[in-house]
Formats: sequence, structure tokens, C-alpha cells
Amino acid sequence: MLSINDLNLQYGSKHIFRNVSVQIHTGDRVGLAGVNGAGKSTLLRIMCGEQDVDPGIVSRASWFSVAYLPQEVTIDLGERSLFDEAQSAFDDVLAQQEQLERVSGELALLDPDSPEIDGLLALQGDLQHALEGCDVFRIRPQIERVLFGLGFSAADLDRPVGNFSGGWIMRLLLAKLLLKKPSLLLLDEPTNHLDLDSLTWLEEFLLQYQGAMVIISHDRAFLDRVTGITWELSLGRLTVFRGNYSHYLVEKAQRLELERAAYDNQQAQIRQSERFITRFRAKSTKSKQVQSRVKQLEKLERIELSETERTIRFTFPPAAPSGRDVLTLDGVRKSFAGRTVFNGVSLNLQRGDKLAVVGVNGAGKTTLLKIIAGLEPAEGTVRPGHNVILSYFGQHQAQELAGELSILDTVYHTAVDMTITQVRSLLGAFLFTGDEVEKQVRVLSGGEKSRVALARMLVRPANLMLLDEPTNHLDMSSQEILQEAMAQYEGTIIVVSHNRFFVNSFVNKVLEIRNGRATVHEGNIDDYLEWRRKEETRAGEAAAQPPGGAKPAATGDDNSADRKAQRRQRALERQELNRKLGPWRRKNEEAEQEIERYERRKAELEALMADPDLYGDQERWSATSREYGQVERHLERAFQRWEEAQAAIEAIEKEL
Repeated sequence: MLSINDLNLQYGSKHIFRNVSVQIHTGDRVGLAGVNGAGKSTLLRIMCGEQDVDPGIVSRASWFSVAYLPQEVTIDLGERSLFDEAQSAFDDVLAQQEQLERVSGELALLDPDSPEIDGLLALQGDLQHALEGCDVFRIRPQIERVLFGLGFSAADLDRPVGNFSGGWIMRLLLAKLLLKKPSLLLLDEPTNHLDLDSLTWLEEFLLQYQGAMVIISHDRAFLDRVTGITWELSLGRLTVFRGNYSHYLVEKAQRLELERAAYDNQQAQIRQSERFITRFRAKSTKSKQVQSRVKQLEKLERIELSETERTIRFTFPPAAPSGRDVLTLDGVRKSFAGRTVFNGVSLNLQRGDKLAVVGVNGAGKTTLLKIIAGLEPAEGTVRPGHNVILSYFGQHQAQELAGELSILDTVYHTAVDMTITQVRSLLGAFLFTGDEVEKQVRVLSGGEKSRVALARMLVRPANLMLLDEPTNHLDMSSQEILQEAMAQYEGTIIVVSHNRFFVNSFVNKVLEIRNGRATVHEGNIDDYLEWRRKEETRAGEAAAQPPGGAKPAATGDDNSADRKAQRRQRALERQELNRKLGPWRRKNEEAEQEIERYERRKAELEALMADPDLYGDQERWSATSREYGQVERHLERAFQRWEEAQAAIEAIEKEL
């Protein structure tokens, strides 16, 4: 068990932590939420001991081990092979095993009456006790299982670690942490460098993990599946919510309503007391009452509203409609240094299609987008349709911005038919206001650069957008706004993203690149993953069949065997039913939660709009009216998703 007691931390006038106390127990699965800058990464560093605090603030049981994966790391791992570096996770175990073998060898050579034998026997017993549960002969299979699960190949095992890129080094560090099996895993954005296959494997691994974990992630689907507790950092305070991230959002909305009501009530009381003090301060007959009110205000514990996340707000500018056929690929082939990345890729996209491109790292997803954008040559045919206007957002586009230019100049020089005033207004929607637009790009954070790059793309109207990891460095609320804009966009989209929750709501097709081949699947990411699971099940069943379809010889227990086969078949049918129903049931539940949330907000807005005073304030009325329209649209879409999920559930139940 690990506990934090009365943690306080302040940088200048900003309180990072105020009297934070919390405990971690074995098996706890925690998602750590909060706005950027709330102190999430700092809390993880304190928990693992990388950042010093006063003695006694962090305490843990002697048996409770902690391992930490930072969001980014610069480290020189030398020239050891990938396998040897991964094996270093077992250095302590291997050293103890080596010592045990040495002690056992010495005991075999000693005379039974030797005075040294008692000490060696005691050491042998201690070593054997320490190695209990450590199957040293299973170390290599464990290492290979984790490395292969995270996307490494058998050919990679002997490669020097120095030959791998930063993203693969982060995977290696994650692998070492998983192999160590600490009591507590602290993971800061562990999915940043993972493709869909590796992400799915990591989810399954963590679901089986026996220890505790605290995870920071902008991948909502990942948090929903892996965690069951949510900690929120806000205004230096930590609040514990029971449930995953989606449940946390629902409960948080309810708490904010109560918090707002209490805040408004307290503010009214404060204003009343201040008016009394101001009015009667000079009257001697009221001096006691005035002093009493002053003391009450001084002692009053002020309610602070939770931090609200500033979010980007935008819609993509309209572009001239394209022809029905937007993009055709025919026999596209690409090779690098004699290695074929993909071969014979063919694809036809029509107006309004929204396509997600998936595949393991190195499969060629980014390369394919660059070929379509005309930035990379390839064999075969790439043919845009009539009146197609293309816009490309590269994975590293934010880092490629000219650092010496200001934010305003970066966007204005790219804008088409926009005045400086219009560009300033647009940048305001991207959270750059006032003099902030004059900042040089070089001084911006990764998230700020991503917002600038998105704004620059937005000022160029297009009806075909190519997006490579557009959510990198965006917080969850900004991702949701971008996701909403994607869903409303009337043009065609091709997107590469490891963020399943982001793409799931708006794509209608998935292009899988695997082993140099490309296959199109109808539906969203959930539909694609369900198809993958079915294919893997079929492959497993086919592999279990005897060669040539031969059946085992009959025995006298045929009836018993038949009954067992029937039970097995029924179990498989139930399993298949649950596999099919699972994603739709989750969608159904999420839609119900959204409907409840939006109906509640709609009722609040209707009550507000019933107040005649609202119409005397044009700005408030406009904002309220605009929000009411947005809520109605959200509600309509939530009902559509619920009906779709309900219909699918009923169809599957009838089928089976």
C-alpha cells in the first residue's frame, strides 16, 4: 500500500497541491484526470520518489514496489541488443539465481563436518526463498511475449537498442516496466507511441495485471476499459470518483451543478454583507453589527469553482462540393531501399466518406497519406476526382512550423480571402487572444503548436482532408470539439489516429494495411475490431482441427462425447453472442448517459429562457439560444446512436 498525507506544493502564487491525501491499494486501477498544468505528471513523480517532498508525506509498505513510465524520456541505453536490454528487468533475479548455483556448488564440495556449511546452508535457504515464484527458466518466453505484444518482431531481438527510434525506445521502457511486475505501475501517456494492435494488447495485459496502476492518458477508450477509479486534480485538490472516465464525467457534471448552486448562494450572501458594511460603516449605532459582518467575511471559507477547461471551438469552412468520386487508388506500390511497404493498394472514396487508416507502426499509414497528398512518389495510379480541393495535416506538422514567425503571421500568410481581423477572431477560437497572437511559434508548447497548425489548415477551404494523428498534444476537451467538427464536416476525410474514441464516432470505413496489403472494411473502429476478433477465433478453431479434417476414432463413450460437444457448442454460442453484443451494449449505455446529460441541460436552459429578464441582455440571450440549439443537436444524435445500438442488439439476439 502507498499513501500520500497532506501534500502541499506551490510554485510562486499557484497552488499545485493543497492538503492532498490519498491511498493506493493492491489492485486499484486509477485514471488521473485534470486540465493541462493541474499537476498530474508532478503527482506521479512524487509517488515514485523522483521529486522530493517532506519526509512522511509519501509512505509505502516495505513490500510495495513502484515503477514509473514518464511521458517522454531522453536516455542512452548503449549498444546492448533489444533482448539483453529487456532481460535487464530480471537482473536481480538472475543474480540471485547465479549466486544460488554458486552456493550449491560450494556445498557439494564441502565436508559435512565443515564449519562453513551452516552459513552456506542458511544463505542457500534465503536465496531459495527469495526465488520462490520466480520461474527463471520462463524468463525468455516472458520477454518475447511482452516485446512481441508491443509490436517488436523476432528479427528485432538481436538489433542494438541504439538503432531504434524514440517511439520504439519508449515501447522498450514500457516493456521493462511490465516485465518487472511492480506493486504499482505509474504510466504517463503510455499509448502515445502505440499502434492499434499494440494498444489492444496492452489493454488485455493490464486487465490481467494483479498489481495497482495510476494512468494519465488522453485516450478515453483506453481509460474506460482499463480503469475503475478516477482521480481528478482541480485547483490543487484531489477528488476521488468511483468508476471509469465516462462515469466520472457524468458524476462530475452533477457535482458541478451542486457546486455552482452553493457558489452562487455564497456570493449572494457575501454581496449582501458587503452592502450592509458599506452602508452602515459610518453609523455608530450599527458599529457592532458592522464589525460582526466584517469578522464573518474574514472567517468565511470561500467556495472556489472547479477549473474549467478552455476549449477550441470551430467548424471547418465550407468548400466547393466535389464530384461523387473523390479519390481513386489503383495498384499503388511503394518501396524503400528494396523493402516493399505495400503493394497493389486499390481504393475508391466517394463524397462524404470518412476513412480511418489502421495498421501496425511501419505498415505505411503515414506514407500512404503523403502519396495521396502528392508529397511522396509511388508506382500505380492516384487519381483525385472532379473539383477535389485537398488539405493535408501531417503528424509532425506542428514541429515544422517556422519558429521565427508569430502565431498571427503563421496563420495569416496561409489564409485565403481573410482579413487580419478575421484571422484574429479565428485564433481567439483557438484560445489565442490579445497580445498572445504576437508570440513567436518557437516559444509555444507542443499543444499550442498543434492548435496553430490546425488553425492554419482551417483557413484553407478543402473538401478532402488528410489528417495524420491530429489529436497529438490535444487535451480531451479539445479532442471532443475537433471530433464534433469532424462529424459535421460535409467533405471527405482520411485519418490516421491511434485514438479510437476520437475516430469511432465519425468514420464509416476502415482501411487496414497489413503485410503490404490493404483491405477496406465497412463500419467504424469497433466494427473492425469485432471482425478481427472473429477472424482470430476462426483461425484458432481451424488450427485445432486435425490435419485433413480427420475425426478421432469413435469409442464406447460416444454419447458422453456428444454431450460434451453439445455443451461446448452452447458455450461457444454464448461466447459468440456476448462478443457480438458487447460493443453495441457499450454504445447503448454511453448513448443513454449522453441523453440523460443533454436532457438535463436542455431543461436548465428552458428554465433560463423562461425568464423575461434574459431577453433584455442581447449577448446572454444569443449565447443561451446558441447553446440550446447545440444541445438539441447533441440530443438528437445521441438518440440516433441509441436507436442504432438498440436495433443492432435486437437483430443479433434474433439471429442467435
